Amino acid sequence: MADSPSDTTQALQDTLAGEHAACYVFTVLVAQTSEGAQPTLFGQLDDAFTWHRTQRDDLVARITAAGATPVAASPSYVLPNAAADQQQIVRAALTIERRIADTYGTLVASTSGENRRLAVVAMQSCAVRQLTFGGRPETWPGTSGLGAKASD
Repeated sequence: MADSPSDTTQALQDTLAGEHAACYVFTVLVAQTSEGAQPTLFGQLDDAFTWHRTQRDDLVARITAAGATPVAASPSYVLPNAAADQQQIVRAALTIERRIADTYGTLVASTSGENRRLAVVAMQSCAVRQLTFGGRPETWPGTSGLGAKASD
């Protein structure tokens, strides 16, 4: 659990930074996908982008309500791969979902109350989308970045 309001705010800021990156990458992935030729993939990517944008906006509101200035998005982010074909696009989407699930896992470990509830629900949503993008079910999705904390 977070030790102080500033620890909670920092955990929210770190999660917001992850959502900024997810929004950017999903925008690129959607743009690389043909809605006419690949309607299912296009829809999955667009749904993921919409979900992450909503999460980002919610995090901005929470951070602002805590009296802090939300961390700004970077001008650009490095893609997980070239995203040059359908297989690479799907792998990139899976990679982003895994990364942001880990970020939410850290938020779970760093917060309590309503912020922890947000993080748990987000981890679950990310885990489901991982399956959509070809991921395998995991026992504790979103906990790989927690090290020993994941087994406590």
